[in-house]
This record gives sequence, structure tokens and C-alpha cells, in this order.
Amino acid sequence: MKERIYVCHTYYHVYVTFLKELKLRAEQSGRERADRSAKKQGAEAAAGWKSSATLVLSGLSNNFESLKERVEGTGLFEEVVEFDEKRSDFFPQLAKWRENTGSFVKNLRNRIRFTKEFAGLQAKYVPVDFKEYKDIYVYCDSDPIGYYLNQNKIYYHAVEDGLNCLKNYDAARYDNRGHFGLKAFFSRRLNLIFIQNGYGKYCLDMEVNDISLLKYKFSGYIEQSRQELADRLTLEDKELILQAFIRDKERLQEQIEESNGVGNKILILTDPLCTLDVRERIFRDIIKMYKPEGTIFLKPHPRDELDYRALFSEYPQFDATVPMEILNFFPGLRFKKVVAVLTEIKAIQFADELVRLGEDFMDKYEDPLIHRQNEQI
Repeated sequence: MKERIYVCHTYYHVYVTFLKELKLRAEQSGRERADRSAKKQGAEAAAGWKSSATLVLSGLSNNFESLKERVEGTGLFEEVVEFDEKRSDFFPQLAKWRENTGSFVKNLRNRIRFTKEFAGLQAKYVPVDFKEYKDIYVYCDSDPIGYYLNQNKIYYHAVEDGLNCLKNYDAARYDNRGHFGLKAFFSRRLNLIFIQNGYGKYCLDMEVNDISLLKYKFSGYIEQSRQELADRLTLEDKELILQAFIRDKERLQEQIEESNGVGNKILILTDPLCTLDVRERIFRDIIKMYKPEGTIFLKPHPRDELDYRALFSEYPQFDATVPMEILNFFPGLRFKKVVAVLTEIKAIQFADELVRLGEDFMDKYEDPLIHRQNEQI
């Protein structure tokens, strides 16, 4: 029986997985040192730690490019596997089960059929035998892997998709508005349909960053502070993370050093919002708002498909694939202000001021119903 496997859909998921595995490595090495009387032997035990975890990179919503090879180079994982996960619309035979019949009972019946068939169709693309693992961790189990694991009666742990994401968008309750309690019963007790974020029958628990921020309480939630995991990192741990996530460390260091000579700096974090044309307008407006305060820098979101290099070429830009939290590892980096639209930015430590423009700002660019999900539950 293998120990652990993590299914990741984004660079942020992989970053959090590094935090979790590095904590486990430190705990294991600490136990081994405690069992040895000689300091030299203890050091050898820590250096000789062997990973027993598998990392799965799903290409469903993210292009991980060369991340697999870089992660393999760190030696933190026993195996790194790519997963060609398929959305439901990849299978045209499922379309009939997704039609709205206008009847709650008929829709529920169709959903039962959809849940079972979707899991079966996904099976041929699953790259590992999950039944071989003691602990399975899935980020964003609303994706097809959640259906697959529940229909195959495989227990797993769900992990929060993004930092405090349920605070702003409780997807399980939003996606199942109307008769939520009944639907949750059909999912968590009967396994006839599937609801994400802890409500699947074979989901053992749902790990979140801060339970106190959540409006709707649920016995399946467990708390693990992301900041707590980051605070315990050693210099060696940080170097390992940089090895995995920074494609060109020297160039990034040059960017940081060059930025130190430009006075006040404003970093704008992009989001994959709206249509591409509206998104461009949003970030041109934000730049106009904050340009009088200092030199503008951009950090594109990993899933943002707008071509910022071409459209905003006059502004220095950080690599989109680098999770913003990793910039905390560079003590020489400092911004006057970091600005985001809907991204949670409380983890950032390299700015004097953090600004999250939020839902009121977005109301000017799209129908508020699109981004005010929790208000519609």
C-alpha cells in the first residue's frame, strides 16, 4: 500500500502540496533525530528522508508546461504523474442528462444517471490506481475526479481550491440552490449524485484555511492555516520550492533588483475575469487608477489567457506561473501597494498596503449575479 497522493489542478495547489509535504518531512526527520543519540546520525536521517508521495498534475484547467520535470528534480515526491482529466462536455452522450426538464424529480433522476455515467467514462483517463493509496488529497473535487472517486467508493480528503475560497464562493451550496438539504442527503448518504467540497459520501473531510470566515458551518470541515504551514519553512525548504516553481531564478532576481531603483511600486494582480475584451478594459482602468502612485508592475494569473506581454508591454511583468506567495521568499522585494480584484491577498507579506477591489468594483463591468454567488444561496 502506497502512502499519499495529491491531485492538483493549479500551480497554487502544487504550492500548498509542497507546504504539506515539507511539514511531514520535518516531522518525520524530527522523530528520527529524537530516536538517535548522535547529532551526526540525526543529520544523516534528515538528509536520507525518502518521499512516499505521488503528485498528480491535472491538465483540466491549467497548462503546467515543464513543472513536472522541475518538481521531479526536487526529489520531494516519489512520482509525478500527468492526468488528462476530461470535462463532461468532452462526452457528447452526457448532454441529454444535463438538460433542464423543468421538473425537480426528473432533473434529479437525470442527475443520478449523469453522475454514474460520467464517472464511468472518466475511468479510462485516470492515470493511477487510487485504491493503492492510504491517503488521497484532492483540490477542487468539483472536477471530474470527485465523481470518479465517489462512484468507485474510494475515500479521499478534499482540500480548499483557493485561499479562503468558500468565504467568497461556496460552490457546493451555490450550485445546488433549492432543496440543498435533500440534495446533500442524496450525495453524502446515498451517493446517488455528487456534491463537492465535503458533501460526497466518500469524502472524509474538507480542509480549509480558516473556518471562522465561513458563513455555513459543516461538520466535515477541518482547518489547516496556510500561513502556519508557510511560517515553518526553513531556508532549505524555500530553496526547494523555488527550484520547482521558478523557471529562471536569475532573471527574477534581476527583475527584483531593477525594481529597487524605481521608487514607489504598485503591483497589480490580474484575474481571469469576464470576456477578454472586458478584462483588458478592467486592467487598463486599474492601471489608470494607481499609476499616479508609482511605477506599475503586473503579475498575470496562471489561468488568465489575456496576452499581457503584448497588450501591456510597457509594464514590467512577473512570470504568470509563479504563485504570488512565493514572492514572499525574496526579502529584497517590496511594493508600496498590491492591488487585486477578487483574488484573496492576505498571504502577501511584501507590500505596505493590500487592496482587494472586490464585488462593488466588479459590478461596473458585469452582471453582479455572476460574481456575487454567496448572496444568491
